[in-house]
Amino acid sequence: MAARAFLVVMDSVGIGGAPDEHTFFNGDVPDTGANTLGHIALACAKGLAEEGRSGPLRVPTLASLGIGAALEDASGLELADLDADIYGTWGAATEISRGKDTPSGHWELAGLPVPWEWKYFERVEDSFDADLVAAVCKAAGTDGILGNCHAPGTAIIEELGAEHMRSGWPICYTSADSVFQIAAHEETFGRERLLQLCADIAPLLHAQRVGRVIARPFVGDAARGFERTAHRRDYAIMPPRPVLSNWVQDAGRATFAVGKIGDIFSMQGFDEVRKGTDAQLMGHLGDLVRDAPDGSLTFANFVEFDSLYGHRRDVSGYARALEWFDAEIGALLSQLRAGDIMVLTADHGNDPTWVGTDHTRERVPVLVAGVGAGSLGHVGFADVAAFVARHLGVRVPATHQGAIT
Repeated sequence: MAARAFLVVMDSVGIGGAPDEHTFFNGDVPDTGANTLGHIALACAKGLAEEGRSGPLRVPTLASLGIGAALEDASGLELADLDADIYGTWGAATEISRGKDTPSGHWELAGLPVPWEWKYFERVEDSFDADLVAAVCKAAGTDGILGNCHAPGTAIIEELGAEHMRSGWPICYTSADSVFQIAAHEETFGRERLLQLCADIAPLLHAQRVGRVIARPFVGDAARGFERTAHRRDYAIMPPRPVLSNWVQDAGRATFAVGKIGDIFSMQGFDEVRKGTDAQLMGHLGDLVRDAPDGSLTFANFVEFDSLYGHRRDVSGYARALEWFDAEIGALLSQLRAGDIMVLTADHGNDPTWVGTDHTRERVPVLVAGVGAGSLGHVGFADVAAFVARHLGVRVPATHQGAIT
C-alpha cells in the first residue's frame, strides 16, 4: 500500500476539440474552435502576451509530461513551443456531462457524470424570479437585493459595492453556469452573516438543480476600490452517488482536499481540507507530497487560471499563471516517492481569447507522472477516477470501470 495519488486540476486549462463544442455558447457565439492552451501559446508566440512576461509560452514541465502531444491529439493543433522529450503518460479527455462548469467537470473526473440537467438562470437582466428574490430577502432580513443579473464578480462589486454598503442589500448575480452568487462586504454586512445567508438559501436552490450557491465576501470602499477576499465559500449540491474520494475513504485510506475541492463535493469524502490562494495551495500540496501517508489520495484544484485570468480574458495573466504553475509543480514532481503518481488535468476550458466571459467547452489534458512514458489516447473524464483508484488498489464500482488501464 505504498502508492499514493495526487489528482491536480488546473482549473479551465482546456485543449480544444470537444466534439459537442458547437452546442455550447458564449452569448450567441458557439464555442466551436475554442482552445484555451492553444490560443494562449499562439498569442505568446506572436508577442501578444507581454504584460509581466515575454516571448513564447514556457512550460517545460507540462511539455515533458506530454501536454503538447495531448493538445495536438485533442484539437489537431501542433505547436513547436510545447514540443519536448516526453517522460510522462498523456491523453486527452472528453466530457459527457451537459455542462461546462465546475461541478460537472469535477464530478465526472471523480467518476460520476452529472445525472441530470442543471438549472440555469437564462435571463441576463432580472435573472431571478420574484419568489427567489423574496426568499433571499427574508433570509437576509432586507427589503430587497442588488444586481439580479448576469455579471462578472469583480465588475459587479465595483459597480454596486457603494450602494450595497449604503443600503445593506446583498448583491446577487449569476452567469452562464448553474450558480447563484451573493457578494457582501465583510465588515458592513458581515462575513458570517453572508455565509449563513448562503447556507440558508442553498437547499431551496439545490432543490431546483442549481449547482452552487457561492458566498463572495469583499472589503474596501468606493474611494479605495473594492477587493474580493479569500473567504469565498461554495455551497454545492452533494453528488447523488459515491465518487473517487468516497471509494478511497471507504477503503480505510486518508483523503485530502486542497483548494475548493471540499466545497465542490459538499465536504464529503475528505478527512482534511486545506484552502487559500493558489500560492498557498501550492505550499499545501508540497506539504502533502512530503507528508501524506502511504495509500492516500490528495485531490487539488488551482482556480486562479479560471477566476483571475480566464473570465477576465487576460491572456498575459493566464500565461504568467501557467509558467508559475509549471515551475512549482516541476519542483514537486521531483519529490514524489517511488510508486506515487501525480495526475494533472482540467475541468473545462476558459479561452481568454474568446468572446464573452464564460467557460468554453473543450477537451482537457490528462498528464500522469510516475508511470513512465506513453499515450492514453482519447479517454473520458470518468476514466481518470478509475485509473487513480486502481493505482491505489481501491475497488472501482462495476459501473465506473473506465478505459485507462
